[in-house]
Amino acid sequence: MTQNGNNYPKLHNAAWPGMVGKGDDSEPPISLEKMLDMTAAAEADGVKFDGIDLFLSEPHISIDISDDALKALADDIGGRGLKIGSLVAPVWEPTGGGSAMDEGEGRKRYIEQLRKACRIGKALRDMGMRPSGAIRVDSAVDPGTWSEDPDGNQQRIAETLRQACDVAADHGETLVAEGEVCWGGMHSWRRMVQLLELVNRPDVFGFQADMAHTLLYLLGTNAPEDRLLPQDFDWNDTETFDAAYKQLCDTLRPWTIDFHVAQNDATVKGSGSHDKTGRHCLPNDPNGKLDITKYAGFWLRDENGNVTKKIRHLCWDGCMFSNETLLNQQTWNDILAAMVAVRNAHGWQE
Repeated sequence: MTQNGNNYPKLHNAAWPGMVGKGDDSEPPISLEKMLDMTAAAEADGVKFDGIDLFLSEPHISIDISDDALKALADDIGGRGLKIGSLVAPVWEPTGGGSAMDEGEGRKRYIEQLRKACRIGKALRDMGMRPSGAIRVDSAVDPGTWSEDPDGNQQRIAETLRQACDVAADHGETLVAEGEVCWGGMHSWRRMVQLLELVNRPDVFGFQADMAHTLLYLLGTNAPEDRLLPQDFDWNDTETFDAAYKQLCDTLRPWTIDFHVAQNDATVKGSGSHDKTGRHCLPNDPNGKLDITKYAGFWLRDENGNVTKKIRHLCWDGCMFSNETLLNQQTWNDILAAMVAVRNAHGWQE
């Protein structure tokens, strides 16, 4: 792996693989400290991670963290040579939030959790620890419930997100919706674009593209009417795949302001209490359907092939791996190597 001097986008790990899909009904969570240890120790051809993206939920970080505890956390992360990037707001009912479709108490709880996340995000920026990144949200409702009134529920979600945008703007934050097939109203590329247009706050609200989740957009998982690949698709048909992938990226790229490098084998996976969504595979998984470096470029370059420079840091999202895999240092070295290859191919120097 030859380095070419590119130092942007910065390369971030994610802390949430230590939490998502873990808990009482699965394997035990991996502590934030351990995730930070593994991140700081990772190396690929002399390159280290630049930072980490965080999940604002117990057992990692309380959404009600005190100012002193937040400063201590920032000092801990900074002392490891890492910066902080995007933050996941715990907007779901089990963590104190509520469905974005709920026009009553659910919406109030959703907005309040978002407000707390924005407070944390602004504080970290003010400390100089968070030079890039957004606040990640979703609809906090499943596609089945959403489908009982698709158009009405889409309007309800959009209204919640418009109110969330006002809160974010007050804190100088931006919001990103991660398109996952498990979130109602965001579960297909067409519905995701519809929601972005309904909210209509491109200054505050954008899309977080994850390479594992968006692959399922092509297959119409949970939205067969919106599939972009034929039902009997042959994965050796690169020409057809590239055309569909280009259509997907050309549609969503203008909204994309946060990006997750990932691998997927075109199947879904759930773990613990987490609904089934795009299966995250290791970068060298023989069943992976994506040439990571090639297809990252569909997101990071415009329709003319020029690097957009909109994405200031890349994050690796590897949810629902086993603890055995996550606690193996080589896992993170291999992931970092894949991310370095993406930056070499589609990055720039500053």
